[in-house]
Amino acid sequence: MIHSMMAASSVLPLQQYIASLNSTCLPRILQVCSGVYFQGSIYEISGNEVCFSTGDVIKVTGIELLSVCCKDVSSDEKFELPINHTGLFKISPEVTPYSTVEELVKLRPVDLESCLPVTFTSRNKMTLEDVTLREGAVLTLLSVEDDRCRCHIRGNGEASAEVYVSLATRGEFYMCGGEERFTLREIMASPCLRLQRFHFVNTAMWQQTLVLSPVYQICAVMNLRKNVLRFPSSLEVDVVDITDMCKEVNFVSPLSLADVHSLTDEFFPVVVEVLEGPETGALFNCRWLPHLQKGTLLVFHGKRTSAMTVMSSLKSRKSQYFLVSKQYGGQFRRRPRGFDSVYELYVASMQAPGLKVSVTRNCEEVEEEGLPGLSVGEQLEVVGCQKVLLPCGGTERQSVDALVCQRLQDVDEGDEDEDVFLPLYMQGHFVEVLSDNKKYKLEDLGRMFKLPLNVKAVSRDPELEVDPLVGFPCLRVEGATLEPTILASFLHSPELCFEIPAQRISMSVCQSQHGLPWPVEQPPECHVECVTEVTDRFLHQFLKDAMTRDEPPPRPPKRNQFESTTRLAKASQSTPSQEFSSLTLRSRSESCSVPPPPARQATLTDRLLPITPLKHSAPPTLPARAAPKTYVRVGTHVKGSPWTSAAEHSDDYEEVEDMLAVMVKETQESAAFY
Repeated sequence: MIHSMMAASSVLPLQQYIASLNSTCLPRILQVCSGVYFQGSIYEISGNEVCFSTGDVIKVTGIELLSVCCKDVSSDEKFELPINHTGLFKISPEVTPYSTVEELVKLRPVDLESCLPVTFTSRNKMTLEDVTLREGAVLTLLSVEDDRCRCHIRGNGEASAEVYVSLATRGEFYMCGGEERFTLREIMASPCLRLQRFHFVNTAMWQQTLVLSPVYQICAVMNLRKNVLRFPSSLEVDVVDITDMCKEVNFVSPLSLADVHSLTDEFFPVVVEVLEGPETGALFNCRWLPHLQKGTLLVFHGKRTSAMTVMSSLKSRKSQYFLVSKQYGGQFRRRPRGFDSVYELYVASMQAPGLKVSVTRNCEEVEEEGLPGLSVGEQLEVVGCQKVLLPCGGTERQSVDALVCQRLQDVDEGDEDEDVFLPLYMQGHFVEVLSDNKKYKLEDLGRMFKLPLNVKAVSRDPELEVDPLVGFPCLRVEGATLEPTILASFLHSPELCFEIPAQRISMSVCQSQHGLPWPVEQPPECHVECVTEVTDRFLHQFLKDAMTRDEPPPRPPKRNQFESTTRLAKASQSTPSQEFSSLTLRSRSESCSVPPPPARQATLTDRLLPITPLKHSAPPTLPARAAPKTYVRVGTHVKGSPWTSAAEHSDDYEEVEDMLAVMVKETQESAAFY
């Protein structure tokens, strides 16, 4: 295909093609014949496209003069100057002659007045109507009138005069450097001046002969590219003009859902085609999401910002999450909430003052820590939160945050309600006490109560064939949000609509050529699916974005170090004396070399483990041998022995192994020896 296009049109460098392009001929369709690639697979730098592949089709919609590329003829060095550069340039004398005056006249800039003339010279004699000019005469072009030009003669002895020279006059004419000065804009405004060579005026670089070339900022579009491309004409690519061959080519511009939502209402309704479908199973778990695949045709009926509520199922085998629109027609009853700590109760009371709860699990009183006792069934009403002084060990007291509650007494008992102080770090189990049995619509729940709260769907939405909210024993209303949505339907069923959250789903569409699937000005009645199932990732993202982070619950106060030391001292039943603790291995070895004194036996016997003395006449009686993994009652050990202590802490049962019998025998023999 590229070869056939190249045969029809000539292949030109992009710089040369754009320089010769007239802006009135836009738009033009070009095809890249030799691509340019940037290191690192970068396709855009500072908003400019820098990479094109061979075969890419580009539709040029606009060009803007950006800068001028200056090339030094002697060294081939290149540099760029902005188009608003204030320096002036003079034309350098050229070697190439012009054969007619008409060719030379075309160099005159289109926007220059006669005060900026063009000077040239002739290498041959010029015979005019009333005068003959000698070889080397210098003429200054003053004006052009029809088929002749008015010139001023100077130099080579001729008197200064004005003559008329026919444009068709032939000869060998050369441009003179002259004193004419031009700006970059003036040079770029004339295609003929751009063919000349120039040098700077009154600068250090005046000796450099330069070729000036315009650099344009090109605005273009490509198929399946969302944004308008911008790139300089100096990009080193070869292109071919294929406008005449591609008049019917449509350049598709993809739109994201956010782009569609930003369009005006006049854009809707419209039929669109899915170019890139969303990720399945990311945030939504609804029935229509898997069908949004590439090539699917949809009808976008309109856009709006919908008030939606996020709900989650509680007390069910599988947790489910829903995004419910305010158009939901079902009704709810409130359900009591459960709280597993005093701090949770405090957070709920801040949102709903006057909260009443019932205790669901006993809590023993700890007097030394200031923790009150609570019984199952007691009802409390939260009054507020304040600082209280509670004991933290010994005689010291510490100021902590506590929830002030009133114990609600029965009317028959006649007792007055008493205040109870629950530290925020205290554990407890409570359930909300509700006296409300009314039915509420979804919009009433958000208007009359602070979220979150627990509800149960008691009546279904009549507009839904299957209401997924009915049947759950408890639903938790997590919060509300405003979602920019697009009301959509599939082309084959335009009356069954659903709302697509524009900021939650990433997909791209384009406008299709298909017409709307209903008669003109007779749109169908839309039935909107107002319950959308979402995933736990959606809930976590919603809570992260929409909900404020609560401070963590306070820690209980640190115990007094003196109290902890006292408790450890009481826990230890006996402390080894200095005499027994100093009995090291070395001292024992030294004592073995010298016979012990008679008093040593009584001293060591008192310090050793107390074991029942055995009669020397009878052999020692050992406990019955037990099979491995057999559990027996231990009742023969003397109180105070380590085995007795271990047995008492394991309900007087222990596992008897062969090693235990050996240890008992060795202990008895040692006692008999002493």
